[in-house]
Amino acid sequence: MTTVGPNARPHVRPVDGVWVDGALCFGGSPETRWVRNLMINPSISAHLSSEAEAIILEGTAEYVTEPSHSLAAPSAAASKEKYPQHFSGNAAPFRPFWALRPTTALAWTLEGFPRGATRWRFPTR
Repeated sequence: MTTVGPNARPHVRPVDGVWVDGALCFGGSPETRWVRNLMINPSISAHLSSEAEAIILEGTAEYVTEPSHSLAAPSAAASKEKYPQHFSGNAAPFRPFWALRPTTALAWTLEGFPRGATRWRFPTR
């Protein structure tokens, strides 16, 4: 994912996450540069990992701090299923996280590029 720092320089880092209800949900330590960048400027671009396809999501990340948020429970369940090594016990405790509901998505296959490149625009909520 790419964030923009206070010096206007791009900052790119890999981040693990889960797709829940139309949002890419991911967390990170507030001590990391990319989280500090998002706190100042929530604009973000995420490139999803794939060897055969390019999938890029763009938009504004929302910092979710309330356990009652509509994405909180499904995100915790999906994270526990995908990353069980980070959880102990039955219940997945609430941890603040970021949610990207993309406003733009770009995609293409490596085999068909550049002819098959597509862009989608989504309404903001």
